[in-house]
Amino acid sequence: MHQVIARNYAVASENKIHSDSIAKRLGFSGALVPGATVFGHLTWPVTAQLGERWLQKSLVTTRFIKPAYDGEQLTITDRHSGGPIAVECHNSAGVLLATLECRPEALPAIDARSKLTGGSGAVERVEIGWDAIRLNQPFASYVWTPDAAQNAEFAARLNDETELFKRGVLHPHAILSQANQALVRQFIMPAWIHTGSEIRFRNLLRIGDSIEVRSVPIDKWEKKGHQFIKLYVALVKGAEVATEIYHTAIFRVAENSQ
Repeated sequence: MHQVIARNYAVASENKIHSDSIAKRLGFSGALVPGATVFGHLTWPVTAQLGERWLQKSLVTTRFIKPAYDGEQLTITDRHSGGPIAVECHNSAGVLLATLECRPEALPAIDARSKLTGGSGAVERVEIGWDAIRLNQPFASYVWTPDAAQNAEFAARLNDETELFKRGVLHPHAILSQANQALVRQFIMPAWIHTGSEIRFRNLLRIGDSIEVRSVPIDKWEKKGHQFIKLYVALVKGAEVATEIYHTAIFRVAENSQ
């Protein structure tokens, strides 16, 4: 069991779901802690058990069920009986907020969409909307070269002092955050919620790596008044796909969604 205090480091973000006023207007009790940050907390027991091995080869699924709020105490619990590692995050009231499952085993074949690129260079961002999302049309790719300070900041937001991430291994919190970055490089997104991701770790990523980020929207749908997008993201190092992410978010939040 691992206990942490949730912190909302995205108060100044363009995404106003991380501000009290907009989140309350949409029916929440306050600003939401980013899903990628909650994911970072969920990864703590996986790293404790497997070290860097899971970041070299594993299939990880994470779901965000209820929001985490700034200042809440989170309890991270896990079980591992020789199969998948299953991790849960509860708040102090015992409410299940998020889950993670890690399978350090054979991975599916690399998605053919990893080869799609939409060119490069500056992007003229438009506000996200149903018609603005063009399925299977790739976004402009970009190169991400994380440095030590950036990696340390992602770890510090979790109070994660794991030695592994001080030795140059890229923190999974930083890796998943690039899927969010791919979205906001393409779209102006006034208020949106990350709801879950499937991540396929294939090759270790380190500080200083030159990583090409390729992304393409692969689905969109509406449910209970919310509008969703599913994005495929490939992090490519050299000629190899190091990580694949299937990233799901509510891009249009229904009023009084709680």
